Amino acid sequence: MLQAIETSGQPLAMGEATPIRIRNLTLSFGTTKVLKGIDLDIGAGEFFAFLGPSGSGKSTLLRAIAGFGPRPSGEILLGERNVIGLQPWKRDVGMVFQSYALWPHMTVRQNVAYGLEERRRPAEEIRRRVREALELVGLDAYADRYPSQLSGGQQQRVALARTVVIEPKVLLLDEPLSNLDANLRVQMRQDLLALQRRLGITTIFVTHDQEEANTICDRIAVLSDGVVQQVGEPDHVYDQPANSFVARFLGTANILDGRVIVRDGACRFVLDERSAIPLQGSHGEGEASFVLRPRGLEFADDGGGELAGTIAGSEFLGDTIRYFVEVGGRSLLVDEVHRRGGDRRAAGTEVALRVVPGQGVVLTR
Repeated sequence: MLQAIETSGQPLAMGEATPIRIRNLTLSFGTTKVLKGIDLDIGAGEFFAFLGPSGSGKSTLLRAIAGFGPRPSGEILLGERNVIGLQPWKRDVGMVFQSYALWPHMTVRQNVAYGLEERRRPAEEIRRRVREALELVGLDAYADRYPSQLSGGQQQRVALARTVVIEPKVLLLDEPLSNLDANLRVQMRQDLLALQRRLGITTIFVTHDQEEANTICDRIAVLSDGVVQQVGEPDHVYDQPANSFVARFLGTANILDGRVIVRDGACRFVLDERSAIPLQGSHGEGEASFVLRPRGLEFADDGGGELAGTIAGSEFLGDTIRYFVEVGGRSLLVDEVHRRGGDRRAAGTEVALRVVPGQGVVLTR
């Protein structure tokens, strides 16, 4: 495990962390435009994620930074250097592929040494740097094994060691955890974070898994259909989604369509003639959507809620019970904390719902 890295020998030298600036990046496959005017700023030493569903353009964007695939238009600045048009091996980036792409006929040591040998580094330097890289990922005892003799997590560590041994300025990770089982993914994402913090290297992590991005990345860019929908710290993007796509993609959300009205200085979100939700702050009048996470609603057993509905069903999720509540022809999700010995609310029960103050987000349409 990466806990061993603190006691390793002379550390690999990553050099000064490199910022990345992407300006008006556009890329097409034939007549299909895959990236549509991407603008991003990634800070030096930042652990950054491209997050989105399949087909959103996140892996294409990562590969464009690495120099793979069709040449895009626009700019990709690594530090002060625009790398568009440069061959991949001239960009000072290291990429870990989803498949790990290890040579099966080479030992762990030979796999890690390969990039240095291609760069014609002296033999003694290769030995030293390979040893340091394997110590860094906790695999120095596995140097003479072949990839087929390793677990999935160990193979991923070899791929990381092979990448960091060349001392890149930027580390690119293309869904590196997708081939691992759920428990190992949890351990490996923490190991990735420990490695990134140890090296201080600017890192971009591509994933479709919101939990992976939220738990280890400093900031995320949510992509859909080749467009950056929102950029920010994970908790901010979750709490303040810029649009309904981000709200739905970053966890479960109730999205209600209605209107904002202002009367006597007070704002309300009106669903229909029977349902109105008080809003905090000031909002302009007009059609809008109201985003509520399942924990942004609670049962008002005192009868004082803003919404009246009927429980249609429920799911037991361990720490919580998720209820499906029919409100005026809409199905809303409401999460309630599960306590041992507590009774579950029965289907068919009429209930009142209260919006937890400050938990809703208004999206103008």
